[in-house]
Amino acid sequence: MPLLQNGSIKTNIINMSLVMEELSDELLIEETLAGNHEAFAKLVARHKRKVFRTAARFAGNSAELDDICQNVFIKAYENLRSFRNSAPFEHWLARITVRTCYDALRKRRPDGSHSLTYEIKDDSIEEKQDAEEARKLLEWAMSKLRPDERLVITLLELEERPVREIAELTGWSESNVKVKAHRARQALKGILEARDE
Repeated sequence: MPLLQNGSIKTNIINMSLVMEELSDELLIEETLAGNHEAFAKLVARHKRKVFRTAARFAGNSAELDDICQNVFIKAYENLRSFRNSAPFEHWLARITVRTCYDALRKRRPDGSHSLTYEIKDDSIEEKQDAEEARKLLEWAMSKLRPDERLVITLLELEERPVREIAELTGWSESNVKVKAHRARQALKGILEARDE
């Protein structure tokens, strides 16, 4: 008889896990606020790839990337009661992610390395070498920018996010995003021109 009860318990646990998979973010948030830590673990599992992808654009190395991602989810957990359902949870989490990345950029020393991640899709070896040189040059030039300039260039040019979304993510006005983007492009151009002289 105990074997049947254990099997039944195991089945119930599996069924509960499947139910958690199907719950909306809002219900998982309610469960988390009610003290269900498994619900928050499910939220993390559901959204960690997007957080990781965004943070990878800003992190200087894998240790910093891990720290940024961990800080994002700590901040999300600590501030979960402030989530108001006026926008999807993933938008709220994206704002936390971008602001955490910005904080990491501001804390980094000016001589710190900055790793930009993107895929090289060229077929020939020569094209790959040219692309690698261009990537290194862009990395170097980006490391010379101020944190807010790096942030806006990364979001606007590398991630191709619209101005409105960047404004929502950063808390800046749309006109401020445009001004910062213009200044960042000018600064980047100046850095590259000075290098060529």
